Amino acid sequence: MNASSFVIAPPPQAAIPVAGETQVFPVRRIWCVGRNYLEHIREMGNDERAPPFFFAKHADMIVGDGATIPYPPLTKDLHHEVELIVALKSGSLNIPAARALDHVYGYGVGIDLTRRDLQQASRKKERPWEIGKSFDNSAPCGALQPATRIGHPTKGKIWLSVNGIEKQNGDLTELIWNVPEIIAKLSEQVALAAGDIIMTGTPAGVGALVPGDKVECGVDGVGKLGIMIGQPAG
Repeated sequence: MNASSFVIAPPPQAAIPVAGETQVFPVRRIWCVGRNYLEHIREMGNDERAPPFFFAKHADMIVGDGATIPYPPLTKDLHHEVELIVALKSGSLNIPAARALDHVYGYGVGIDLTRRDLQQASRKKERPWEIGKSFDNSAPCGALQPATRIGHPTKGKIWLSVNGIEKQNGDLTELIWNVPEIIAKLSEQVALAAGDIIMTGTPAGVGALVPGDKVECGVDGVGKLGIMIGQPAG
């Protein structure tokens, strides 16, 4: 179909840059893993014996490196969560863990911005987390590094600082579920496909952000990402 096939102009394709390339990675869906670092589970007061689970963000919530993000509405407790991103070049239902890395295009650094007060209120009422997790500009993503260039990282520091002060500090070795296991488990509930990205969970040290904060984060051997928190929109 072309543009004239639609009754309104189709929305732009969400995409993430690829480091050192002019072409970009088109994003189909964003999947997020909850509770995948033990110390973060403990700091949030959750059951460390429970397995991780999955939730989603919309692809058009992606913003790039260097973005200034307006402080979002409805919240007084916006939190940072740095994460390793896995970008898929293919997929299917019921992917065996032993073949999961065959579907990976590359890796990047992202931030799962969270309206923590709204997330916690939803949890108490046994409602979906969407209002706390899925909102405009809630998925900052840095440039991807193809796996053909860096391999499949299984160790390395994952960190985040606010105004130059380190807040989160972990290592990919601390993932409760590793990347192949995450892909395999997620593919049991939904058919994964090219263009899907997975945010794999955050280490301990999450905390609140306020307008004017400068956030920098990274994963050793993968890349870095920086954003600013601006004043509320409107």
